[in-house]
Amino acid sequence: MKRRTYLDNAATTCADKSVVEAMLPYLTTQYGNPSSLHGFGTEAKAALERARAEIALAIGASTAPGIIFTSGGTESNNLALKGTAFANRDRGNHIIVSSIEHDCILNTCEWLRGQGFRISYIPVDENAVIDLSALKEMITPGTILVSVMYANNETGTIQPIREIGAICREAEVPFHSDACQAFGKIPLNVEEDMIDLLTINSHKIYGPKGVGALYIRKGLKADPLLHGGGQEGGIRSTTENIPGIAGFVKAVQLCMHDLRAESGRQLQLKNSLVQFLSETYDTFYLNGDPVNCLPGHVNFSFHGLEGETIRLLLLLDEMGIAVSAGSACSSNNSNHSASHVLQAIGRNQFEARGAIRVSLGRYTTQEDIDWFRNSLSIAIGSLNRIFSS
Repeated sequence: MKRRTYLDNAATTCADKSVVEAMLPYLTTQYGNPSSLHGFGTEAKAALERARAEIALAIGASTAPGIIFTSGGTESNNLALKGTAFANRDRGNHIIVSSIEHDCILNTCEWLRGQGFRISYIPVDENAVIDLSALKEMITPGTILVSVMYANNETGTIQPIREIGAICREAEVPFHSDACQAFGKIPLNVEEDMIDLLTINSHKIYGPKGVGALYIRKGLKADPLLHGGGQEGGIRSTTENIPGIAGFVKAVQLCMHDLRAESGRQLQLKNSLVQFLSETYDTFYLNGDPVNCLPGHVNFSFHGLEGETIRLLLLLDEMGIAVSAGSACSSNNSNHSASHVLQAIGRNQFEARGAIRVSLGRYTTQEDIDWFRNSLSIAIGSLNRIFSS
């Protein structure tokens, strides 16, 4: 059987076995609707509130009711932006986001622009770090929200979140951060970081797909996207996904228990890979911040091979290696446009189509890294033979 090596954990992760076990009772014996008043329902309701408290604890939130369970990162981001925008329209219509946000943020902003809101985009430097002075200058009396992702999904660059939070807090502007890539991989704390709204999800941290959460600081206004039975404090009406939430919470507990040790292990593996690439290929270059980056995340390119990235990935796939050319969600773009993130850090359109993203995970071993190194060398050798023929 062909060896298969998964190095695309930024796209999604496999569900941990303990997560699956935690979900099973809520699919089989404790399957009540948490809005029901009988015993089955009250059991489910109790599980839901325990889960809310666990998530609040994991992100440093002072109140559990601020945790709103959703279907994932995209819904949470939509709720944060649209909900805040419409609830505060009497205060202003200006929203500020970074130029390297996930597509679900950028596309939501474009939709809001059509609804009469004004959108400003914070520039980034060559390492994909936002310009803090530009952010300060952009804030006006009509600014009602700032949204900057905690860590970028393509480059892995970690933003100066606490500094951003301080700027927003001083200006009395709510601050939202999409932390789907960062949560469970590096420490974060909404109180210390002065984050007012935080997006997290489950399937990036070995939990089930289709479940996430939005933290909303007490006192903030947000209009619901869904109207119905008034679940989740009236912010998100629909019967809660109790099995998914149970799995999400178990995944969070596992990540929090071993966060620092696991981050250190992945960083060591990543550093060994980057050292090999830089010493072996003169044409190698990194995309993103080499230091302030997620521990298991590396985005790189080869000068002269940018136009062959898809062919290179297909050759690796034939050898059982799963890596990415960028964001998994952006592959649904029928235009196959160049990465807006890489263009924002100064790459031209050709270079912005030619990146390889390797993202390590809990089950990545040194043997996996060695196998990738060997497979990459073979694949690049195959490309060189094509070019020389």
